[in-house]
Amino acid sequence: MMYLRKSYLNGCTRCKCRLLSPVSLSKLPVNIIKKYSKNTEKLREAYRQTQLKFKDRKCPSDVNPRGVFACNELDLSEIEVYGFDYDYTLAHYKPSMDHLLFNIGKQILVDKFHYPKGIAKLEYIPNFAIRGLHYDIDKGLLLKLDTFLQIQLGTVYRGLSPVSNEEVHKLYKKKIMPVNYVEGVPHKWAYKSSKAKMIQLADLFSVPEMGLMCSVADFFIKNKIDYNPAILFLDVKKAVRSGHPIMHKTVRENIEHYIRPNKDLKTYFNKLKDAKKKLFLLTNSPYKFVNVGMEMLIGNTWRDYFDVVIVNANKPDFFKEVSRPIRLFDKNADTHVWDKVVGLQKGIIYYEGTVQQFQELTGWFGEKVLYFGDHPYSVTDVSLMFGWRTGAIVNELTHEIVALNTQPFKKNANWLLMLTMLIEEHQFHNDAESIAIVNEWMRERDKIRSDIKLAFNPQFGSVFRTYHNPTYFSRRLFRFADVYTSNITNLLDYSLTHTFFPRRGVMPHEHVKPG
Repeated sequence: MMYLRKSYLNGCTRCKCRLLSPVSLSKLPVNIIKKYSKNTEKLREAYRQTQLKFKDRKCPSDVNPRGVFACNELDLSEIEVYGFDYDYTLAHYKPSMDHLLFNIGKQILVDKFHYPKGIAKLEYIPNFAIRGLHYDIDKGLLLKLDTFLQIQLGTVYRGLSPVSNEEVHKLYKKKIMPVNYVEGVPHKWAYKSSKAKMIQLADLFSVPEMGLMCSVADFFIKNKIDYNPAILFLDVKKAVRSGHPIMHKTVRENIEHYIRPNKDLKTYFNKLKDAKKKLFLLTNSPYKFVNVGMEMLIGNTWRDYFDVVIVNANKPDFFKEVSRPIRLFDKNADTHVWDKVVGLQKGIIYYEGTVQQFQELTGWFGEKVLYFGDHPYSVTDVSLMFGWRTGAIVNELTHEIVALNTQPFKKNANWLLMLTMLIEEHQFHNDAESIAIVNEWMRERDKIRSDIKLAFNPQFGSVFRTYHNPTYFSRRLFRFADVYTSNITNLLDYSLTHTFFPRRGVMPHEHVKPG
């Protein structure tokens, strides 16, 4: 029995499967049968030739783990003012911080929200979730979206269990999410505003929070306890956020257990000050928490490096509001003072405020300011609204570059590219034997893509890409960060007059087939 294609259907989520119609070989002309045999021989020879080219192809050079990567051209000689967030920008936390936030949150759920006592026995699962994922509040699903808002199948979880592709199709009807479902529609853009149905894990503090959410949901599912995903989301969020004062106190009392030392940070600040650059610290964290961390990282004189220090900034409102004044902060009383601030002085700690008042009092405007934060959303407003240059400190780069530099990954990436091109060139065949061969290649391609995903995270893969597209996280990163790197001290490897140039990418219409 032979199968002839009637038409193309999008029956499979990963490829365009063919709808085949059975035709008896005896009913086909001899010349057609010979033609099909020749087709299969050509396909197998094409595969062999591609394998030979692959063996001769050199693996790419290693990626520099201390590299600073440019999304937009940035000339450091034009920068006069350097600004920094604190958490995960200057202070990098050990895995013990994730465990602490998880344990505080689960205990608050039991003690204050009266959740089942069995939840207190849950343990944090490291490396379950990654940053950049989206959580569907109403459906209670954790999933990964690419730059086009497409769901990456195989990365949808309810609790701690994967959701089948069939159920994902049933729940969402389509792979591409409507933008208002993911982002919401502000009132100024539409006749009627709408709230987003999803939230994104934007910062690293949200990863243990989502770990708790998924673990509690898993507990409910296994114990057959009905629950409302939206209510669970709100309760977990309140529990973890209300536990931050406990976290701050615990970290202050054992700072070495939670913060990674960074001997190069003081050297970097000295480099900036010697070059007469202005420095400021702008953080949402409270003063006592920041002070203990900075004393460990820099020493008791850390405040001498900064021309302005603002704590409890309440970002992103700091960048959006216009009427909330900057206040003086009394370190001894651990509270702000109501006196009007008419200037910002070195050695004084300030509290809350707005970016407009900050700019007016300092005279630091526009492109001469370079601000570093730990995720794309922390730099969005200053980039769009105030023209500051921006840098993102993305801790995950350390792990991901290690994976990128392994020989198995390089070989898989090379073969995936060549095999995909082979499939693209030979997908036009109509006969069953040829289609079967191409389908073999497709299955091999799926296996390679799965292996590449596992190199980063078994559940969700890379923070930066799906199988073939950048992630939604990457989309924001590339749009709003001029440069990004894994650690602020990587900039020590570059002069203060260095210009970062983005690499010229090949657009789809510029692609040239390699020989």
